Amino acid sequence: MYAVKTIDQEHKVLATGSEPELHRLVLSKYRRGQLPFPVVIEPIQAQSWDDKAYLASMRPDPETEEREQIKEIRRAHRAGKHTIRALTDETGYFTQRVSYLVHKYSMPLRNEYWRAEKYDNPNEVITGQTVELLGDKLGAPSQSIRQASYSNGIVCGYYISRVPKV
Repeated sequence: MYAVKTIDQEHKVLATGSEPELHRLVLSKYRRGQLPFPVVIEPIQAQSWDDKAYLASMRPDPETEEREQIKEIRRAHRAGKHTIRALTDETGYFTQRVSYLVHKYSMPLRNEYWRAEKYDNPNEVITGQTVELLGDKLGAPSQSIRQASYSNGIVCGYYISRVPKV
């Protein structure tokens, strides 16, 4: 493969193709006065390999990955899986990831669970099926979590709430 390039500082590529085809093209354009600069026909050099750019192009887009995950979770939800544990078993994602996506996209669940939302960051949500499980995740006693849920209080920087059955 060859390229017709200008001989100025920019070295712009005007056309690419086989050598005989480019000779005919250059001669016809030269006779008609369409070539602004003297030109040269050169073989096209192979591009140097850039590992960083190649690996960056292979990295998955987080938004696309999240959309695919929520599609699978919704598909499982329509199939009759209405608890976080059942959705986790059906989709194969981690419980924390399923819980995060279920709360982010406000999917209705049919079980009662405890929810802790970060005071500074409402996107950071921790859930648990029982008060004890939520207490273990937060590192707080279950009694203080239960008291905070009645008074809309804060425990360890999280708002505590109990989500009833749908």
